[in-house]
Amino acid sequence: MSFMPRLDATTAEWAGLVAELDRWGEAGRVATLWWRDDDAVAATSELDALLRLAGEVPLALAVIPADAQPDLAAALSPFPQVAVLQHGWRHANHAANGKKSEFPSGRSAADVAAELAEGYARLIELFGPRALPVLVPPWNRLAAEFLPLLAEAGITGLSSMGAREAPALPRGIARIDVHVDLVAWKQDRGFIGAPAALGGLVSHLGTRRLGTADGAVATGVLTHHLVMDRETAGFLDRLIALVDGHRAARWAAVAELLTR
Repeated sequence: MSFMPRLDATTAEWAGLVAELDRWGEAGRVATLWWRDDDAVAATSELDALLRLAGEVPLALAVIPADAQPDLAAALSPFPQVAVLQHGWRHANHAANGKKSEFPSGRSAADVAAELAEGYARLIELFGPRALPVLVPPWNRLAAEFLPLLAEAGITGLSSMGAREAPALPRGIARIDVHVDLVAWKQDRGFIGAPAALGGLVSHLGTRRLGTADGAVATGVLTHHLVMDRETAGFLDRLIALVDGHRAARWAAVAELLTR
């Protein structure tokens, strides 16, 4: 689960996304998007639906290490395009007050280091090379004081919710953020709606194209298969078709983003 910062008031329609991608093409560039889905622990009907929906699109599945079941690895075996990321350790809230976080400021650095290392080792044990050294902190929050612990645990990438002001990462740690969460967490946990989702995509793609955001940072879409409704699935199905059919857009695999 994650919580999305309030989107800008920007909304858009499908034609607006096509127009933005056309501008990328006119500039001789290709816009990259990537897809992260959170909170996986086991083989479920919801996961099956997600994998069918994704098809051949590269998908990054954030798995909770402490709760991960062997049947999840078996369910993923026919899908080589699915990568596994480390979704914290137990997805447990350790914040004494304020916003939820598994790794809030003030926690024991030794405890955090142990959880990071044990979590990565658990995923390697279950998923082998499919497990990539990318941390997805639960609720997209990791206190800056723990950033130096990432490399010690063998982690080389950090994926949170993109923000205008984010702390600099240590050398050797790639930032692989998502930018549009399709779940309306503070409402009914349904779809945020096409206008808001498209507005977020068009806005981030536009800032990349114009150079006010890093143009090499892929625009990230975030889903949660355990709460995905029909409207969200329909939106994704249309988005997949649009990206696959546009000469100036493509889906990027997280392994590619990790090494850029």
